[in-house]
Amino acid sequence: MHFSELGLKAEIQRAVAEEGYDTPTPIQQQAIPAVLAGHDLMATAQTGTGKTAGFTLPILHRLSAGANDRLTRVARTPRVLVLTPTRELAIQVEESVRTYGKHLPINSLAVFGGVGINPQIANLRRGVDILVATPGRLLDHVQQRTVDLSAIEIFVLDEADRMLDMGFIRDIRKVIALLPAIRQNLMFSATFSPEIRELASGLLKHPVSVDVAPRNTAAETVTQKVIDCNREQKKALLCHLFETRGWHQVLVFARTKHGADALARTLDKAGIKSAAIHGDKSQGARTRALSEFKEGKLVALVATDIAARGIDIDALPYVINYELPNVPEDYVHRIGRTGRAGMEGEAVSLVCHDERGQLKDIEKLIKRTLERVVIGGYEPSATAASRPVQPPRPPRKPQAQGKPQAAKAGPKLGQKSGRPQQHHSGSRHR
Repeated sequence: MHFSELGLKAEIQRAVAEEGYDTPTPIQQQAIPAVLAGHDLMATAQTGTGKTAGFTLPILHRLSAGANDRLTRVARTPRVLVLTPTRELAIQVEESVRTYGKHLPINSLAVFGGVGINPQIANLRRGVDILVATPGRLLDHVQQRTVDLSAIEIFVLDEADRMLDMGFIRDIRKVIALLPAIRQNLMFSATFSPEIRELASGLLKHPVSVDVAPRNTAAETVTQKVIDCNREQKKALLCHLFETRGWHQVLVFARTKHGADALARTLDKAGIKSAAIHGDKSQGARTRALSEFKEGKLVALVATDIAARGIDIDALPYVINYELPNVPEDYVHRIGRTGRAGMEGEAVSLVCHDERGQLKDIEKLIKRTLERVVIGGYEPSATAASRPVQPPRPPRKPQAQGKPQAAKAGPKLGQKSGRPQQHHSGSRHR
């Protein structure tokens, strides 16, 4: 199938072609016709599947080709609302809108916390067609009466599972209550837990279901290995692997914010240029770290689970689990950072005696036994004392602006066989 077969407006097809793509991804093949037909949509999709283009392309078409075409001027009130869990994902989605809508007179804006609200107010007053927002900051605007949601025609809830993980369910319900009763609803989630399905049942009306990635499956293009070791050996072993394997552009997962900072310092002292990203880092620090990582100035980026959500770096070759996650599903999210758009990736987990239980749970979830490897000089001790794995502290209640935890994605354009993915131009945002 080619994009020309999906019935999108010529201006949108032109923008897609200018990005070098002609073949839609599986989720795009299924979602675009459903959205164009005006159906509600419930889509199961991991990041990296092209889901952002899967809803931005048909939304752009509907706004520019609808019976109530208002594109001769910018809408004074938003016609489309995309709700995202993090500021980085909001930026990513809004960039995708601008990338594919560059030949259309459509205005878009991303609003999120952690930055001044006044420039956002000024842009809202000038008018916007597509508004992308995090829940907390959107409700800030609602409280200040600087945004009017009464004319929303299409509502998109992106990464619904992460929304619930971050404690946004009450904010989501508040936002939904402000929307017109008659509208099109699109929900995207990497997993559909009972809680997500309950939310979907109250939001979606006779939805079309799209499932392009079976629940909790790991990418087939990712080689997964486990390196057995002692707990005390991990830092030295990780440095050894960097030195002997010539690794570059490696995303390393730590369990806690403190652990991420400490590990980044250890790697840096070993001559492996590194930085840590997590929820306590400022927006500027996270943006700088990601930019340097994408540019190759950093060899390793050490992240916590929530901070890494949404990282979408083109052809990321390696993911290292320095520590296994406490939640098995997070393992799937972690290794999903690599092996995208048909490209190969490698996921390596350093597993000590304390983490056997987590490893067993992960293997049960993904229904496969992972290959075990032992590195000479770092063999695990048969008499290693077990110590309970300390879970990270529970996340603090999100602040009013909806403190985001994910990191900004890098240019993710997929294979040049024509699969638009989530886009990032890196340009300055309003």
